[in-house]
Amino acid sequence: MMDKTSENLKQIWNEALEDVKKAIGSSDYETWISKLYLIEIDDDTAKISAPTKYIGDNVSWRYADIIVKALNSSGCNISYLNIDAYDNNNVEIIEKSDKKTPKNLASMTILDKKFTFKNFIVGKPNEFAYAAAMRVAESDTPAFNPLFLYGGVGLGKTHLMHAIAWHIKESHPEKSFIYLSAEKFMYLFIKSLRYKDAMSFKEMFRNVDVLMIDDVQFIGGKDTTQEEFFHTFNELVDNNRQIILSADKSPSDLDGMEERLRSRLGWGLVADIHPTNYELRLGILQSKAKKHKVKIPNEVLEFLSMKITSNIRELEGALNRVVAHATLVGKTITIDMASDVLRDLLRSNEKYITMDLIQRKVCEFYNIKLSDLTSAKRQKAIATARHVAMYLAKQLTTKSLPDIGRNFGGKDHSTVIHAVKKVKENIAKDREFATNLEILTKSIEN
Repeated sequence: MMDKTSENLKQIWNEALEDVKKAIGSSDYETWISKLYLIEIDDDTAKISAPTKYIGDNVSWRYADIIVKALNSSGCNISYLNIDAYDNNNVEIIEKSDKKTPKNLASMTILDKKFTFKNFIVGKPNEFAYAAAMRVAESDTPAFNPLFLYGGVGLGKTHLMHAIAWHIKESHPEKSFIYLSAEKFMYLFIKSLRYKDAMSFKEMFRNVDVLMIDDVQFIGGKDTTQEEFFHTFNELVDNNRQIILSADKSPSDLDGMEERLRSRLGWGLVADIHPTNYELRLGILQSKAKKHKVKIPNEVLEFLSMKITSNIRELEGALNRVVAHATLVGKTITIDMASDVLRDLLRSNEKYITMDLIQRKVCEFYNIKLSDLTSAKRQKAIATARHVAMYLAKQLTTKSLPDIGRNFGGKDHSTVIHAVKKVKENIAKDREFATNLEILTKSIEN
């Protein structure tokens, strides 16, 4: 631990202050930073004195990351700041942080390093939400206010929220932002009321440059919290500050939300993240597979992409289970091995799909007779429908290749292999074909 009178400590602080001043400008430096003192450095935490609690709180959520970076550039190795109103003569805490509203909103904003735009796999179901998130992250002034992202569990809402925050943090370090869940917002607000410290809460949330709240549906039915959020929303929008929200439903469908607030949530841009399709799921798995040290055949990734359709989180979890099993037991990853390891998961995702259902749906889609599908006719329309039906039978059922062949008029298993290959080739080169196949697949699965 360094003594507060240490010349080394003073030198480190003075060097750090120069970097902070360059980063935030002279005006903000004089207002917020010039009155601070570095008291001590203990392990990975720097204790900093502020003349008042108000200044300490504001510095915590506005400039904590900048100060940490500056101190580390001056030779420290810290990760956290403890900024509070201290008696600089006796170095004693005047106000205990466990009885006050958020002491350090910078530490409250915890971002996952994996959730960046670079690591977000874009596909048809999420391309609009991705583009909107990028636009907001790159804009100097609010592009859409608010940006409202919504979709089911595990589809990428939180990933995009974190990605926006990372981009702002790296590209606009002068901007202050708060990212937290709606539950955390509610907890902090209630805590501020309990300790009669609502003014500090309002100052924090109504002066931030970018406010990001995840799962905003959780304040539905919470009238007092909605009232505070309503006024916070208005204050930020009136001052041209960016608001970014996420929820599991669109603003108009949120339960227990006041009409005036529901209306404001839809003011800006509402972007829906749709359920994943096969191509997006496969792309995500292929990206994740590259980061593992074991060989994962593409046919296994295709198998998982077709079988696990619920959400991305579950899909990634399935891949991790397969890889962990292969690593710990020393088995080669195959479709049979993956099927065995993921028996419970596959069972919960599986709708019982029969050969009869597939053939009937394919005939309806291509407007042909069932007798044509199982015949030896080679007209282009019939051959295409037959190939598609065989492909879907391979992907959506557990039937073996010989079993599939037998259901198509006694065809050989090699015919099924050829059909699957042709369909994959058509998916890759013909976007309209791929889209039609996706529509057909959904009609069978739902």
